[in-house]
Amino acid sequence: MERNADASQVPGIGPGDVLAHLARRYSVSPRHLIEPAPGPEELLRAASLALRAPDHEALRPYRFLRIDIQQRATLGELFASAARRRGTDDAGIERARARAFRGPALVALLGRVRDGEQGVPAVEQLLCAGAALMNFLNALHLMGYGAKVLGGASVQDAAVQQALCAPGETLLCWIAAGTPAHAAHSRYGDDPAAIFSDWQTPSLDGGTRE
Repeated sequence: MERNADASQVPGIGPGDVLAHLARRYSVSPRHLIEPAPGPEELLRAASLALRAPDHEALRPYRFLRIDIQQRATLGELFASAARRRGTDDAGIERARARAFRGPALVALLGRVRDGEQGVPAVEQLLCAGAALMNFLNALHLMGYGAKVLGGASVQDAAVQQALCAPGETLLCWIAAGTPAHAAHSRYGDDPAAIFSDWQTPSLDGGTRE
């Protein structure tokens, strides 16, 4: 059952309110995520929003893979084996195994970049996967959940990749999701002006002009 209704469908809540709510989306550490977690239907709804990502030629260069709670132990053994192959000590192996249980819900984002696609270079496909990821996170936020994107050595391990990916796919990241135990906040200052500016058109002599 959803925790909160879609804000865009609630009477009296306009686009400005939705934007303000999205502006309060921050990553939440898995240790601060508790039950209830988004269930399969809510995750599927988040995936439907991911489909709104810009996708030249509709290549769908990504997909989301839910890891059921009953599968976490198996995933943990994959993590532990990967840590052992890296020469990690016993304590490090146990920490790697425990990472499979981060967050009440766990989803893998898989990417598939196709080389040689006419008019759709690899960078566009990766941008599409990133946009899909952000839409997925925003959907969870609008439903009242928190989430965090996770990487680490497990993402690069060949055996982990083989266990999750179909031929031609790559494990891009993990998404841990659940209910935030407390209100999230930014660890850094937000300054939109630092990332947005007007183009200063160059002059024909090599300088710039207003």
